[in-house]
Amino acid sequence: MPETATPIDVDPRLLEVLVCPVTHGPLEYDRAAGELISRGAKLAYPIRDGVPVMLPEEARDLSE
Repeated sequence: MPETATPIDVDPRLLEVLVCPVTHGPLEYDRAAGELISRGAKLAYPIRDGVPVMLPEEARDLSE
């Protein structure tokens, strides 16, 4: 059975305190993609089961 991407809600207070582990800069929440975007690092960190995965090696490269 294929898995469908469902938009996930993330606690706004969590978004206020999270920063990119590479640049220590702000993150933008892309609800449709279920990712946290770091424009400075050009990385998109996935959110799995409502938990942001803040590991650079797990992030998607946005420079493609």
